[in-house]
Amino acid sequence: MGEFWPVPDVLAYLAGNWQVERSVRDLASGDEGRFDGTTDFQPLEGGGLLHVESGTFVWQGVARPAERTLRFLPGAAPGTADVRFADGRPFHHLDLGSGRYIADHPCAADLYRGEFTVRDAGHWRTVWRVRGPAKDLVLTTHYTRGD
Repeated sequence: MGEFWPVPDVLAYLAGNWQVERSVRDLASGDEGRFDGTTDFQPLEGGGLLHVESGTFVWQGVARPAERTLRFLPGAAPGTADVRFADGRPFHHLDLGSGRYIADHPCAADLYRGEFTVRDAGHWRTVWRVRGPAKDLVLTTHYTRGD
């Protein structure tokens, strides 16, 4: 990826609806999957955004409905966010001031490392690399601003 697009305020940038296309590759088995859907960043009472993702996940030829919810709360520094799971557990920090950010999330014996990159006002991407005793995955998600 070439140039990054700086985002001075993560929450203001993300607010609204996004089309989502995610590829999932299991590097150990060679299996590949795909998620297609939407992510809606809705205002949370008290500040921040509720991230609601829903769509269809296809894995080994089987399509299933899939959804997840995250909370993007105002971070300690202006323009940043603290991302939390729906139950309030910490996930990662997010600062897109340079248009690019690397986040780590240890989960039991696995390490999730996410790279966030912003291309422009309507396009951003995440690449999560998951490594651990039982996991060797790459999840690449492209977000395109919806209407």
